[in-house]
Amino acid sequence: MKPKIAIIGEYYNNFEPHLSLNKSLGYLNDEYDFEYVWLETEHVENERDQLLRKYAGIWSAPGSPFKSLDGALYAITYARLKDIPHLGTCAGFQHGVIEIARNILGIEDAQHEEYDAQSSKLFINRLVCSLAGKRMDVYLKRGSLAHQLYQIDNTKENYYCNFGINPAFRQYLTHPQIFVSGVDQNDEIRIIELPNHKFFLITLFVPQIRSLPDSPHPLIKGFVKAVCSK
Repeated sequence: MKPKIAIIGEYYNNFEPHLSLNKSLGYLNDEYDFEYVWLETEHVENERDQLLRKYAGIWSAPGSPFKSLDGALYAITYARLKDIPHLGTCAGFQHGVIEIARNILGIEDAQHEEYDAQSSKLFINRLVCSLAGKRMDVYLKRGSLAHQLYQIDNTKENYYCNFGINPAFRQYLTHPQIFVSGVDQNDEIRIIELPNHKFFLITLFVPQIRSLPDSPHPLIKGFVKAVCSK
């Protein structure tokens, strides 16, 4: 039976990161035998384990705000606790940070500005300067999963986001269970991974934009490989 990847988020067929996400997985179908399906966040919220247990990997997609923040976060929690390979990109990174803040750091009311702008615990807030449409350097930490997959010390990646980590809360992410494995030229966080997991990696950028038929993005290839080796 082919392993299946659940892509968590509402799908929009006119949204470039979603089109690129589908293509990036399609580029790997000749090398790895797997399937993927998009799951709406309300569906995840309502069915939870009964739905997610069918999947060998979870990709938390761009495209927030989602219909259900709880559904988006639950899928991340499920992957983390079940040690199921998880990749989060753009909004998937943002929601991953909220899930980590709530359930690893114990800050239960950690929030995202898109869902509750009045919260006093905005771990994710609107960036002073939007990153949408920008391509920027990412510097990789040696010894990380990201560095292992890229096999280089720095790269350039594309962004599609207006939200990121609130600088006021960055200090909380210095934690033994959390590895900040990629930063930009200003030391702003761009990749986070959980080193005690088989594959748990989230990126503020959208690696799928840079994936090509003859050159799949190394993070996406690594994720699919982890799913198929389960």
